[in-house]
Amino acid sequence: MAKVLVIAEHQGGKLNASTAKTVSAAAALNPDSIDVLVLADAPDAVAADAAQITGVTKVLTVANTVNAHAIAQVLAPQIAQIAKGYSHVFAPSTTFGKDLLPCVAALLGVNQISDLMTVEGSHSFKRPIYAGNAIITVEAPADQIVVASVRTASWPEAARGGSASVEAVSVDAALPTHTRYVGLASGASDRPDLQSAKRVVSGGRGVGSEENFQIIYKLADKLGAAVGASRAAVDAGYVPSDLQVGQTGKIIAPELYVAVGISGAIQHLTGIKDAGTIVAINKDGDAPIFEIADIGLVGDLFQVLPELEAAL
Repeated sequence: MAKVLVIAEHQGGKLNASTAKTVSAAAALNPDSIDVLVLADAPDAVAADAAQITGVTKVLTVANTVNAHAIAQVLAPQIAQIAKGYSHVFAPSTTFGKDLLPCVAALLGVNQISDLMTVEGSHSFKRPIYAGNAIITVEAPADQIVVASVRTASWPEAARGGSASVEAVSVDAALPTHTRYVGLASGASDRPDLQSAKRVVSGGRGVGSEENFQIIYKLADKLGAAVGASRAAVDAGYVPSDLQVGQTGKIIAPELYVAVGISGAIQHLTGIKDAGTIVAINKDGDAPIFEIADIGLVGDLFQVLPELEAAL
């Protein structure tokens, strides 16, 4: 039977919601156990949060000052050593997981499975290809550890209410010195995190400029939403790249997604196809975004958004 090790994603002493979604994917295996591994310099608070996720059997913690920052080359040797007692190693298919898991898989001598979206069997999974236009079934060798990233947009967050035990473990792994933490460049914001937000308002090329993008921020503030953007808006310099949604940006699944001035290129649609309700606002009534939108409004965004904001 399966024993699954889920790698917890956390930052600033807080557990990322992607971990609970990864636990949901692990639970689909009907495993004997699901253990969550927290690597940090002070893992207690994150571990206590992870222990409350329903379905988690045990939370393992590795406290080490070198784990203060999530550096894949430092975390991977520790994970690989602990993973030898498990049949599966899962991590979210976020920036964190995409950076980390290839290193873990290489150290374990196995191929990684990316963007797991459904579980067909203990070693059989479905994942998207061709920007989500096709779904393939991947079979992993039954005699090897399965190392897989979980497409968080395809899985719900596991419920809270669990009471898993927390156990500190020590790892004697040779850690590299050629990679070190220099700094983290990220925009400070009081808005929800784009990857885990329940509501997202995104702007595209149609917004026109960095200054005009303030209209997107204002609507997002009214909705308590995160802000996103199309690749065209990012390439034009309207917003930083960490707001990009789509195949080459973030894959998200909010309950509400509002696309403003976004035409709907396939690369963008790939990033939002699992959203609960998609609202499109565009002056071009033939824009592809309207083909997948649940609610569409053809109009000038500079007239529509102030009216919508006033109504809210």
